[in-house]
Amino acid sequence: MRRVFVLVVLLVVGGSAFGQRWSEQKANEWYARQPWLVGANYIPKTAINELEMWQADTFDAAEIDRELGWAEGIGMNTMRVFLHDLLWQQDQAGFTKRVDIFLGIAAKHHIRPLLVLFDSCWDPYPRLGPQHPPVPGVHNSGWVQAPGRVALEDRAQYARLHAYTTGIVKAFANDDRVLGWDVWNEPNNDNRPAYFKEEPKNKVELINALLPQVFAWAREAHPSQPLTSGVWEGDWSSMEKMPATARIQISESDVVSFHNYDWPEGFERAVKELQQFHRPLLCTEYMARGNGSTFDTVLPIAKKYNVAAINWGLVVGKTQTNLPWDSWEKPYVLSQPQVWFHEVFYGNGRPYREHEVDLIRELTGRGTATAVQH
Repeated sequence: MRRVFVLVVLLVVGGSAFGQRWSEQKANEWYARQPWLVGANYIPKTAINELEMWQADTFDAAEIDRELGWAEGIGMNTMRVFLHDLLWQQDQAGFTKRVDIFLGIAAKHHIRPLLVLFDSCWDPYPRLGPQHPPVPGVHNSGWVQAPGRVALEDRAQYARLHAYTTGIVKAFANDDRVLGWDVWNEPNNDNRPAYFKEEPKNKVELINALLPQVFAWAREAHPSQPLTSGVWEGDWSSMEKMPATARIQISESDVVSFHNYDWPEGFERAVKELQQFHRPLLCTEYMARGNGSTFDTVLPIAKKYNVAAINWGLVVGKTQTNLPWDSWEKPYVLSQPQVWFHEVFYGNGRPYREHEVDLIRELTGRGTATAVQH
């Protein structure tokens, strides 16, 4: 009984019995050792979601190598990459081996990924095995949540989620090829309008109870890399005004990450608000051209404030995230949008806009263009 009491006390005062949140000093010293971090949220063009990216039958190392080469060529040095708990349940050894192969490919291209453990966005009913083909004209029509609704509502499955979290982090806890761990992507997202009716009515309550546990599980593995979870909605001007989920994210994260698809003035305002926490800032999602968030306007601001900049999307493919969010309500079947929403490259490596990749090269110090094999 006394051991249980001690554990509870440790959880309340911050961190867990297995590890503590990094101090501001440690976080800032870590960030000072990094180059200016620039990259993309990455999935190869051949995969519709994180399951198809990683399952043995569809893991495409050759395509990953080719696409990360394009990223390296414009000066990108990180990628944000989504994992999934069902992959660990399906084949722990095989999944770990494929992550190791991926990290080897990334290291070859001088890219250190930020690995995402859980994700509350899009389809709440993930299924292993062959994934359905893209829905014509629809943005991210096959992306799946991790964990899915069934596991989120079933506390009996939390032991499995615990084993996955601790196991995958421990496997790479001292691996210099890993930049860090993004514990949970947009945890309280209710996915309006696409899947809102299929979400648990008490999703936020479930998430707010589970999220601190997931941070503690990750810290059990004693990772040498920082943990984070990006705030993405609400008022960030003070802890008191933040949504409850965002307060948990900020309080538990070693380095502060955030999402911003706003106009440049909105991006700069977000940066200034989050500077109050005196920790490194990583923007782990931005760049939606039709929404006012572009490389041309946002990336120079990120460099000015030394904020890591990880845009959504690298190569157009089965996720179809070059199409806008509103494609869920009006699919782009008969006509295409005037501008791509996300993505940097066509499937053959040709840039969507030469000016954008020239700007990225200039700001990252990559210099002149290198030839791309089309």
